[in-house]
Parts: sequence; C-alpha cells; structure tokens
Amino acid sequence: MNENLTILAILLGIIHSGIRLATPYLYASLGEMFGQRSGVLNLGVEGMMLIGSFIGFFAVFQTGNPWLGFLAAAIAGALMGLLMALVSVTFKAEQGISGIGLSLFGLGVSSLLFKTMLGTVEGVDGFSELDFCLSSLGINSSFCLSQIPVAGDIVFSHSIMTYIAYALVPIAAWILSRTTWGLKIKAVGQNPEAADSLGVSVSAVRYFTVTLGGLMAGIAGASLSISLLGIFQENMTNGIGFIAVALVYFGGWSPWGVLVGALLFSTVNALQLWVQVLDLNIPSDVAVMLPYLLTIIALALPIRRAAQPAALTKPFTRGEN
Repeated sequence: MNENLTILAILLGIIHSGIRLATPYLYASLGEMFGQRSGVLNLGVEGMMLIGSFIGFFAVFQTGNPWLGFLAAAIAGALMGLLMALVSVTFKAEQGISGIGLSLFGLGVSSLLFKTMLGTVEGVDGFSELDFCLSSLGINSSFCLSQIPVAGDIVFSHSIMTYIAYALVPIAAWILSRTTWGLKIKAVGQNPEAADSLGVSVSAVRYFTVTLGGLMAGIAGASLSISLLGIFQENMTNGIGFIAVALVYFGGWSPWGVLVGALLFSTVNALQLWVQVLDLNIPSDVAVMLPYLLTIIALALPIRRAAQPAALTKPFTRGEN
C-alpha cells in the first residue's frame, strides 16, 4: 500500500510539474506561431526570452511589483520583435541567420546587464501559487480549492502566469479562425501576392505578428524569472526558445497542437527532474538529454507538414510576381 501511494505521489508530482513547466513553452510557442503563420521564421526567440527574463526580473527586484515586471518584460520582448521585423520584413535578410544573430545578441546583452546591474544571483518575490480560497471571495470559510484531493494540486495550485498561458490557447485559436485579422495572417503566410492584390498590407501584418511574437517571448522569459524560479541567472532559458520554435512545427501551426506539444515536452522535462531528485540508477546526463532528444524526434516526424504556411521564410517584394 505504501509503495502504491509513493508511486501515486510521484505521478502527481510529475503531472503538476509538467503543467507548471509548460508555461514558458506556451507563451513563446504561441507567439512564434503567429509569426510563422504570417510567413516569418523567428529563431531569435531564445534571445528575446533572455532579455524579457532579465528586464522583468530587474523591474520586480527594484519595485517589488510582479505586474510591473510582467509589463516590462512584454515591452522589452516587443522591442526585440520589432527589431526582428525590421531586419526580416523591411531589409529582407535571411530569416534563419538573422534570428540566430538576434538570439546571440539577447544572450550577450542579458549577460552584460546581469553582470553590471546585479553582479550576483538574487531572488525576488514574484507571482506566487494561487490557492483559490473561498475567504478571498468574502465567504466565511477557510476551504481552498487547492485542498481538493488530487485535482486540487494539479489544477488549482499554479501562478496567475500559468493560467494566463493556458487561457491564451483558445484565444489564439479563436483569433486565427474567427476574426478578419486571423484570416489576413493566414492569407499573408499562404499567398502574400494574393493577399496584397486584395488590399492587405503584407508588411503591416508581418510587423504585427513578429512584434507580437517578441512580446510573448519576453513574457515567456519573465515567467521563468518572476514566476517559476524567482531568480535570474545567465542563459537561464537553456534552449527553451529553440524548443518553442520546434513546437510550432510539432503542433502543425495550430494553437491546440502547440498545447499538446508543450505539455508533452514539459512533462518529459519534469520527468528528468524527478529522475535526478529520486536518484534513480540513470546517469543524470541522459536524463537532461531527454527533452532535447524529443525535440529532434519531433522535427524528424512528418506530423501535419502539409499545414506549413507556403510562404514561410520567403520575403515578399510587392510587384515582383
């Protein structure tokens, strides 16, 4: 009986951690999905996350207000996205190379800012886990939804940033399928010449989506530093930005597919963390490799490859065709 309870506790811990760790993947992947849907591949997500992570952390460190950190990270990420849009849309630079350059830029700038403005690893009180207690609604009761057996810990004990990330999935799906703006984004990514002939500004759409992707990448970085971990350290994203790009391919450029991929990757990541915590007879290096091996496998599989926007990575020049 005790062994069964231990296994159940471990499984619940992995599920809880998987849901929680999916937060940065969701923000970054959903933002990247909008950019790719319009035809722009942004490999600078990692650098944007690092900039957002530091700026958001430093804002909380200085003010003590996590919402100001959230806003600061969003603005910093949006500015990085705007820079990516300038390079890829206006200057029509090769998107893969410019994205990698932006990623390295974000890594260097965030490290420089950390060394000059902090110098050492510090902690902040960011967004804490919610308990959903009835007393917060003015009800004279000490009961909290997080106390519900099994479901309470899995569903009702995460930070507000995690709940916002999951709420963005149906919102993104609604925007793409039910709004005029979503139809314009898909049209620009599929056939920019046809969209332009109908009066749609290809450049404006791509500027908006890439900037939006940068904004969400900045928030994704902040979700690490002011929500999940409460600290900032150099290169703390550790490849999450590149995995986020892969998740867009894995999810077939669909918000729901991205959600499935994010949960899969975060659960594998949670599993490798538990493997190390439990000190199982598995080399720690092998456990750490699991999420990255899954990334390679995901990119190798032809999952919904037909859904790829036809104009992805292709710059548009009006009047060429």
